[in-house]
Amino acid sequence: MELEERDFFKDRFTEEEIRGLASMVGLSDMFAWRSPSLKLMGVVGQEISEDEMVKLMLQEPKLVRRPLIKLGDRLLVGGNIKAIEAALASV
Repeated sequence: MELEERDFFKDRFTEEEIRGLASMVGLSDMFAWRSPSLKLMGVVGQEISEDEMVKLMLQEPKLVRRPLIKLGDRLLVGGNIKAIEAALASV
């Protein structure tokens, strides 16, 4: 299996990349709703549109849930070890 690792804090996502990945799982699932950065930005508890989510993730990469694991046409979001193991076993 070939692996490609990307540090998106150094090599930030473009808007097109975020929207492309989000098309696989939904933007809300990729957004780090519990990130302390969200509180620091003063938007906790506010209703956030998808366009605003993208803008915030571009501005602050910590608002992208991690890890993002792309396996073919699937995207796994978050650190659920059992889901990752199951997805890897099916490759």
